Amino acid sequence: MQELHKLLDQLQSDISSFDKVNLSISSGSVGWHIAHSLKTIDQIVTACKNSNPNEYQWHFNFNRFSILSLIRKIPRGKAKAPKIVRPEGDISQETLTLSLEHVRENLMNWDSFDKNVHFPHPYFGVLNKKETEKFLELHTKHHLMIIDDILK
Repeated sequence: MQELHKLLDQLQSDISSFDKVNLSISSGSVGWHIAHSLKTIDQIVTACKNSNPNEYQWHFNFNRFSILSLIRKIPRGKAKAPKIVRPEGDISQETLTLSLEHVRENLMNWDSFDKNVHFPHPYFGVLNKKETEKFLELHTKHHLMIIDDILK
């Protein structure tokens, strides 16, 4: 999870540019991408916390294997964010900073979680702790690359 904490630092450094938009790159602002990334991390970590590790069962998923293990990059424009992780309402430096603090708190005990905590991903199936870490890192990097392109 060290990598994810570094990525959170990068998101934090982009908060001051929250209102920047480049419609040739994305319809979302820098703030939207930060808010979406934070909301995704928060929702997934909370789902893992609330999961029952004894109920986890691994199943092969070609999409998960392809993206998380082979390509190691989320392709742009291929999927739409589920409603539950789409930012709603006003996005400001203050709301982004509060969300970031909340996510950091939510991640505090991650290392102590059982290896079979899990959450159901809409494209990749059920992800355990290790797969979740990979996904959160790839997903956050994906949005940081979009943010970097918006800011160019």
